[in-house]
Amino acid sequence: MILNEEDEADTVYLLAKELAYDVVTGQTDKLTAALARTSGKDIVQFANALGISHSGIDGKICKTKAQSGKKYGEYAEETEKSSSSYKTSLCGDDGGSEASTTNNAGQALGDFVAKTLKEGSNGNWPTSRKAKSGNTNGEDPKQNDNAKAVAKDLVKELTPEEKTIVAGLLAKTIEGGEVVEIRAVSSTSVMVNARFEVMEVVQDRE
Repeated sequence: MILNEEDEADTVYLLAKELAYDVVTGQTDKLTAALARTSGKDIVQFANALGISHSGIDGKICKTKAQSGKKYGEYAEETEKSSSSYKTSLCGDDGGSEASTTNNAGQALGDFVAKTLKEGSNGNWPTSRKAKSGNTNGEDPKQNDNAKAVAKDLVKELTPEEKTIVAGLLAKTIEGGEVVEIRAVSSTSVMVNARFEVMEVVQDRE
């Protein structure tokens, strides 16, 4: 089935709306599915915009971990963990259980984009990749694992106010509209311009 320009615009509009809604309402599974349908290039554009305008939020997403006394994961285009390597292409991953030399610093979303996704078309979105050899201590990639990891951080690690910012930036990136208003009141609202319409996403606070 070949979509015409109007159909494609409708599809993009609906995806932008879904992403914003799922972030604000904290629906991890639905957000994972929506992110998996988003292009790697759009994820890179979103992350770059977030890093420039809200570096504090950027630092909460895709934070690498370290097993006790071991290395933090270091982002790369392929996962390769061994006694001498702690490279990972999975958002928020650790450096494995073998690499145990002097500890290194953790990394976050900006590093994930720069070193793993790069321009967004190298095959690491929505699923990570592993090296063909040398990955003696790393798990095999799981379908949509990077989309799932990003979705989890957006839902679990951010405050309601930070979610409104992320939702607005995601919608703006995907749909290309201008962010009209982002505000946090008694309910969380995200207002975005979507094909000359206004979309509102609301989550009532308990």
